[in-house]
Amino acid sequence: MPSLQILSERASLIRRLGVILGTLSVVLYYCCKVLVRAPIKRLDRACVDRYTRAMSRLLLRLVRMDLSVHGPIPDFNDGRRYLILCSHSSHYDIPASFVALPGSIRMLAKKELFRIPFLGPAMRAAEFPSIDRHNRRQALADLETARRMMESGIVLWAAPEGTRSADGRLLKFKKGCFHLALDTDAVIIPVSIRGIHRVLPARTFRLNLGQKVEVHVGEPIDASQYDAARLGELMAETRARMEELLGQETGETTSPVGANSFAKQDVVLP
Repeated sequence: MPSLQILSERASLIRRLGVILGTLSVVLYYCCKVLVRAPIKRLDRACVDRYTRAMSRLLLRLVRMDLSVHGPIPDFNDGRRYLILCSHSSHYDIPASFVALPGSIRMLAKKELFRIPFLGPAMRAAEFPSIDRHNRRQALADLETARRMMESGIVLWAAPEGTRSADGRLLKFKKGCFHLALDTDAVIIPVSIRGIHRVLPARTFRLNLGQKVEVHVGEPIDASQYDAARLGELMAETRARMEELLGQETGETTSPVGANSFAKQDVVLP
């Protein structure tokens, strides 16, 4: 029996190493594609959109994620500015969001990511905005850059918690992305992802394959109906909707599939 347990542990370690090496290879491959095309002016948003979604599908396949999407999906091409505010309990929140949602989505990323070789320059070239969370003045400048990107048609993805939750529950919200929503009269799309904290728990290297993950999309919140004096109300409303999305029972009846929305969609990872 002890020998079987040792073999099982080794097999598990081999699978983890395979996922890690596969992940690094996939990310490096698409970073190189971006970095090769950018200098010769052959990198446009549509190209970046294809790359981010193709890369994200491969990353989810590596961990065998069973992904489904619930709730109304807005038409991001209606000329309004959109800000996706998503729960954050795993590094896989971002690829899951790219696979589940349409549009030219770009993540509002912490500046430390831009120091990583290949990844940082590729993110810059692909119009991923950064934010310096430790320098208020620079953070304001970064948010202004993000505002201009939104006005040019980019759908911004941000985590209002600012860091990953270890148990999937919402942490305290930070104000930065809500100021951005007010400044740009953005439409906030609340998104909560259930079960994703089990794939790669925060601050661990413990990978769990084959996990069932549900992306729940809430009704939009029009930030233009709020002003700076009602910032707290906007934050509270967004949090309430995201908590509701996290707390829904699996299998609950949802709205029927329409042209711009769907109740439950199993995402096929080719």
